[in-house]
Amino acid sequence: MDNHGCITKSKSYSSGYRPVNLLRRSMLGLPCAIALLLTGVTVASAESLTNRETQIVARATPTQNPTSPVLRRGSRGQDVAELQIRLRELGYFNNPNLGNFGPITQQAVRQFQSDRGLRPDGIVGQETRQALALIPPSPKTPEVPTTPPPQPTATQPPPPAAKPPAAKPPAAKPPAAKPPAAKPPAININYNLPKGFQTAIALLKNPSFVEAPPRDPSGKMSHVKTITGPIAPKSIVHSGQGLFFAQNMMYRHTITVYDRNFDLVKTIPDSIKFSDFGFSKFTGNHRGSPVEASFSPDGKYAYVANYQMYGSGFSRPGNDRCSPAGRHDDSFMYKINTETLNIEQVIQVGPVPKFNTVTPDGRFVLVSNWCGWDLSIVDTQIDQEIKRLKIGRYPRGIAVDSNSEFAYVAVMGSTQIAQINLNDFSLTWLNNVGRSPRHLNIDPQGKFLYTTLNGEGTVAKINLETGKVIRRISTGSAPRSMAISDDGQFLYVVNYHSNSMSKVRTEDMRVIHTVRTNHRPIGVTYDPHKRQVWVACYSGSVMVFQD
Repeated sequence: MDNHGCITKSKSYSSGYRPVNLLRRSMLGLPCAIALLLTGVTVASAESLTNRETQIVARATPTQNPTSPVLRRGSRGQDVAELQIRLRELGYFNNPNLGNFGPITQQAVRQFQSDRGLRPDGIVGQETRQALALIPPSPKTPEVPTTPPPQPTATQPPPPAAKPPAAKPPAAKPPAAKPPAAKPPAININYNLPKGFQTAIALLKNPSFVEAPPRDPSGKMSHVKTITGPIAPKSIVHSGQGLFFAQNMMYRHTITVYDRNFDLVKTIPDSIKFSDFGFSKFTGNHRGSPVEASFSPDGKYAYVANYQMYGSGFSRPGNDRCSPAGRHDDSFMYKINTETLNIEQVIQVGPVPKFNTVTPDGRFVLVSNWCGWDLSIVDTQIDQEIKRLKIGRYPRGIAVDSNSEFAYVAVMGSTQIAQINLNDFSLTWLNNVGRSPRHLNIDPQGKFLYTTLNGEGTVAKINLETGKVIRRISTGSAPRSMAISDDGQFLYVVNYHSNSMSKVRTEDMRVIHTVRTNHRPIGVTYDPHKRQVWVACYSGSVMVFQD
């Protein structure tokens, strides 16, 4: 505890500092945040910056050469790392992968430029550098007196200004002469802090910080954009850092990646050579069928599951009506670097992985294997499956509480949801939740679980303390996937046969608004920064709505 009454150390972290816990849990939250901010014990300095990054910050002083190179997507090196650290300080960038100017960095630059009234081209030239304070602004007038100094008279001695500046006593030096490098790094707000703390800290460090636009008081949503092209998206998932991954199954054999400007960033083919990733069992080229995606908490990696693999060695594909007795082929999940958008690793999982999610602490990727009737548990440190846990007939949707203590898996061939203790992998059950639970969302406080019920055509709200369903509602025909707002106040439910998407207020489970979509809406994701809802339509489009 420091002299402000703020806990700044925790034995459970190797770095020794965990001020995030202070901001999240302390009764003194905001005063401590301000104290930490003013004394330099900040989230960024305590846990965001590595030694290497600190050295880079020390070199990134305002005396940098104004003729520094223009930085754009594809640039690499120290200049890019300095840019990324500065964007992180301002709350625009939260990716630990430094030195490579990829799509996440480009989007962060565009957002910064837009907020500052600059042309949002994603290119860091001199004007953007000056706005970022990476270089000082060019002086518009000479920094010399505009009137000549008085001339000495016969009775006056030469003015003391003739003495060298170094002869002045140290006490005369203004405090502003301290080197800029001594200034502590700015606080990083891109952590899972309560909304009020995020806003207060952002405003303290950046008065021009712009919050997400307010919702329409009527609760209505409006159509913003429809994205088309050679796509057949089964799902659309937000990275948390401004990228959106659409998985186009075996119909297109691609993953299409978009940014917040609705631009196509890259089309990633699902073709691989297993030998490039250490799998000698499979020879030649193979293709996948991207079905679902999830992201590491820092947004650095995407994990994309393939419904099945195509190529030599894969002769027993699964289907939508299957069982472990069919001995179907295992499939694979791709690990994709979100800066380079390259596949960096392939990870073996079970047959027909229908859904996957990364735990909030980043330890595991959980994958529900439809035809294996089990759950693959992947250790993200070694990129390998470490356990398969038997669940039951047709496991699908997965949700994990914010503390990464419990995972919930919808078992579509039943009326149950499995509850898994992520410390010892023991199972308990939520019984009689309704027929064929499909998709799951959990509220940020971990008090309620929401599920679509495929066999009933309804959406249910479950009290996790009692394990009981407290409300069921109808949103449309065949509610499939859902997304939940960052504050937990609303669900966004796609209705597959109604060709619509419904906004549901979670407090009373009332449908506030329903909008029409293109044919067969099947996937949905939410962008809290823009308060926008992205809907994947299996018929070949992605639609974006403003909440």
